[in-house]
Amino acid sequence: MTLFTSLIVGFIAGWLAGLIYKGSGFGLIGNILLGLVGSLIGGFLAGIVGIDSANTIGTILISTVGALVLLGIGNLVNPARQ
Repeated sequence: MTLFTSLIVGFIAGWLAGLIYKGSGFGLIGNILLGLVGSLIGGFLAGIVGIDSANTIGTILISTVGALVLLGIGNLVNPARQ
């Protein structure tokens, strides 16, 4: 995946996670960062379970799940932010 594609996937995954978890996004930079870190977490978790992404949609879904996990951990650490 190229850098540009990674940024686009990160943005979409972060945006989706923001909508699902909180009901709103976190701004352009926040969504991209959330999605990129989420893709690392999602890729790690998918590897443990044995799931492989065959296309861009699968990559976005795995990244979104990772971003949701990241948001959940963040709210466990700092519950006042909810």
